Amino acid sequence: MPELPEVETVRRGVEPHVLGRRIERVVVRDKRLRWPIAEDFVDKLIGRRIVATERRGKYLQLVLDNGDRLLVHLGMSGRLFVLRSGHALLKHDHVDVELDDGTLLRFNDPRRFGAMLLWHSGEPLHPLLATMGPEPFSDEFNGEYLHTLSRGRKTAVKSFIMDGGVVVGAGNIYAAESLFRAGIRPTRAAGDVSRPRYDKLATAIREVLAAAIEQGGTTLRDYAGADGAPGYFQQVLDVYGRDGEACRVCAKPIRKLVIGQRSSFFCPNCQK
Repeated sequence: MPELPEVETVRRGVEPHVLGRRIERVVVRDKRLRWPIAEDFVDKLIGRRIVATERRGKYLQLVLDNGDRLLVHLGMSGRLFVLRSGHALLKHDHVDVELDDGTLLRFNDPRRFGAMLLWHSGEPLHPLLATMGPEPFSDEFNGEYLHTLSRGRKTAVKSFIMDGGVVVGAGNIYAAESLFRAGIRPTRAAGDVSRPRYDKLATAIREVLAAAIEQGGTTLRDYAGADGAPGYFQQVLDVYGRDGEACRVCAKPIRKLVIGQRSSFFCPNCQK
């Protein structure tokens, strides 16, 4: 599933092509996405100008000139391509948003777990965003915040930081890599991690996500950026997917286990 770095990569790829452009035409070929596309979807978009692009968690937001927002979620296999009007259709091309200069935003999603939703300006907060934790690059997110929130929690620290209500963006790959950089074993109870170690972990989460964004995200199977190009962060992963391989720091074998039904990788020597 595309995570925060992948969605931020798409946002950055899309932004130069859409800012200031007016939506001329919208075509919905299949409404049956994760949440069915609303009946007024087309009418609410046509004629509106895109004034900004934003991201909240894994939701890309196209901000319109009337204050409404188009929320795009890539789900497990969704892609948002920047094309030119008239580009040949492919299977699973579900929605087209055509702009006044001939630019075409095309949403393709084989599994249809993604979504395209309107967030009307009269709604103070969209329900899908209401329970999200802070952004990892915000001032609110730091070691003190994690330490305070984790007190008394017996859940594994990896599961704790993967909880989108705690912080957005620390998906399975990035949680594993961040815990390695911070030297924390993923199975340790969240409530047993000290404040200084949470300081290191908060820093590691920001560093890992920033590096992934810089390199275009992490490609494992389905993800591609707005131009169709894959991400490359997987080429420098320290632990994820490296079961049995030598740790890049101490040369001990990387180990794999399952935490919360997700594959987890760590170095038993470097992570305590």
